[in-house]
Amino acid sequence: MLLSLVVHTYSLRYWLPAAVMLGTAPAYLLSWSVWRLLSTVLPSRLYHSVDDRVYSVYQSMVLFFFENYTGVEIVIYGNIPKKKENVVYVSNHQSTADWIIADMLAIRQNALGHVRYVLKDGLKWLPLYGWYFSQHGGVYVKRSANFDEKAMKKKLSSQTILGTPMYLVIFPEGTRYNPELQKIINDSQAFAAKEGLAVLQHVLTPRMKASHVAIETMKEHLDAVYDITVAYEGTLTADGQRHPAPTMPEFLCQECPRVHIHFNRLDMREIPAESVFFRRWLHKRFEIKDKLLTAFYDSEDPEKKCRFPGESQKSHLSLTKTLPSLLILGGLTLPMLLTESGRKLYLNTWLYGTLIGWVWNLAKVDGEAQPAAAQISAMDTLLDHAQDEAMPLVEWPLTPVGHCRPKEEYASAIASNIHLDSLCFVTGSPLARPTKHTKSYSDCLKGAERSM
Repeated sequence: MLLSLVVHTYSLRYWLPAAVMLGTAPAYLLSWSVWRLLSTVLPSRLYHSVDDRVYSVYQSMVLFFFENYTGVEIVIYGNIPKKKENVVYVSNHQSTADWIIADMLAIRQNALGHVRYVLKDGLKWLPLYGWYFSQHGGVYVKRSANFDEKAMKKKLSSQTILGTPMYLVIFPEGTRYNPELQKIINDSQAFAAKEGLAVLQHVLTPRMKASHVAIETMKEHLDAVYDITVAYEGTLTADGQRHPAPTMPEFLCQECPRVHIHFNRLDMREIPAESVFFRRWLHKRFEIKDKLLTAFYDSEDPEKKCRFPGESQKSHLSLTKTLPSLLILGGLTLPMLLTESGRKLYLNTWLYGTLIGWVWNLAKVDGEAQPAAAQISAMDTLLDHAQDEAMPLVEWPLTPVGHCRPKEEYASAIASNIHLDSLCFVTGSPLARPTKHTKSYSDCLKGAERSM
């Protein structure tokens, strides 16, 4: 009986905050819907400004549970700018709670309402949330061959034109690093080795597409890129083995005593525009993350273990920034649940709000023209994950020394069933003579770097 009581008490640590966060969603969506209808006759910039404020109310309520309620200690390495900035936030990915870390930093800059996410496509089907995240400016992307570069550019360009404040969160690894899923880690390391890139131990090889599209599309709008490395304390066993990072339920159950966040602000001038060099630049940033995490997990000095190198400071989030939001959303939700008509409205919001979101998503999928995007995404897949296949060489017009052929020409060639490996070359480099082609994209990249 005592054990049963302990188990139920432990589970309540998660179910209570989860019930509040999910339970207030209909009231939040109804409030936002009213504003959305009113704003149809108002300037779009005004709609986004109010939407950001409304969004920050909900997200600060979420942070009440993930930070104040759990009592987790936030340790920050580096100096977070005090003023708001338009940024792309690039981080390692290991937990379902990683998006909360972005919120934790944003609220410390008073930029919580500006946070928007690049999310995997399947999340758009989440009841209520999936549709709303898109309305707030989030971008859903598919992996590898199905990545729609054109759609992402279109969405980000429209927000840039409106001058929408931007705190775009991207996890370039594309999937979570889990030390127990060794096959994923091995595949990632094998690909890096094959492409001549540094093999990473504590992060996965990053994918460049979404990050490059976001930064290039909004480069005139952005102030900086935030390079973030996160480590969750409590994931190292007594014998020095790394365990998976806590999930959201585990985080709410107070299984993570401390979160270490390494912050590095990168000026836009440091970031190369060409995709060939951007790919190398992004991998270099992840090499730095890997070194930081290696020091965190593998340091032989007990005083340096479970911390990043350099100066750090503990950062406490005041209740005044989170508790009012909890009271506001609770105050909007409770009256709905106390009357029969309110409960009916509450349930209908869950039901019809979800259905409207799904219909909206289906309409967007059906209305998008795919052929050109499919050609580009197929080309990008080969760039990211070129395989050593025996393909016949095809003659191709020579390119200047140190350059690869434009993306449009690759897309055209792929449409004609010409393999990428027979196209990518650098004439005059140590790896290719004027009458020959290099074997793969990595050879082209190395040749370009050597001949520049």
